[in-house]
Amino acid sequence: MRIRLCLAALSLVGGATVATVTAPSATAAACSDIDVVAARGTFEPGTLGFIVGDPVFSALQRKLTGRNLSSYRVNYPADLSPTSAAQGNADLVNHVKSQASTCPNQRFILVGYSQGANVVDNSIGISSAGAVVGSPIVATLPAAVEPKVAAVLLFGNPIRAIGKSVTGTYQSRTIDFCAKGDPVCEAGGNDTLAHLGYTANADAAAAFAASRV
Repeated sequence: MRIRLCLAALSLVGGATVATVTAPSATAAACSDIDVVAARGTFEPGTLGFIVGDPVFSALQRKLTGRNLSSYRVNYPADLSPTSAAQGNADLVNHVKSQASTCPNQRFILVGYSQGANVVDNSIGISSAGAVVGSPIVATLPAAVEPKVAAVLLFGNPIRAIGKSVTGTYQSRTIDFCAKGDPVCEAGGNDTLAHLGYTANADAAAAFAASRV
């Protein structure tokens, strides 16, 4: 598994452009207090993501005692196909819009690792086009949903390697981890293993989110 992830990180050599993408139907979750919506990295195993999503969700459960949490695994290929990130972008927005309509008091924590960070970036209006496994924006969270997003947690975010970051409406609610030498998020980075170490940031990310819920 570790070797496969290393090879995946090394093979990410360019962004992809897409025209249109059809999102799968969103699956409604129970009306929890907080829905943790996680987009895993390229080829990342695990329920929400072995390296980031699963440990972050566990850390959030520890930090947010007394709150009812649900989780949603963004439904997308998480592979190197040209439309992968765009499919995730469409599904994330579709899911959050559906949940916001069904559960008007529910709040959201968005989690994205590697290609999954591209998915989250696009969904909050920051294009990942031109980044490693990036895509143009195909859907964005509507203004009515924006106040319901409590925190955005990003790890190994590919747009950072092209000099971009989350700005604007969501900036103060975003924490964006990039390990030193990570070639996916640091221009000129050459430490592939750095891209696999973000489990160590799960507790800090959860603490940041808990302070904003």
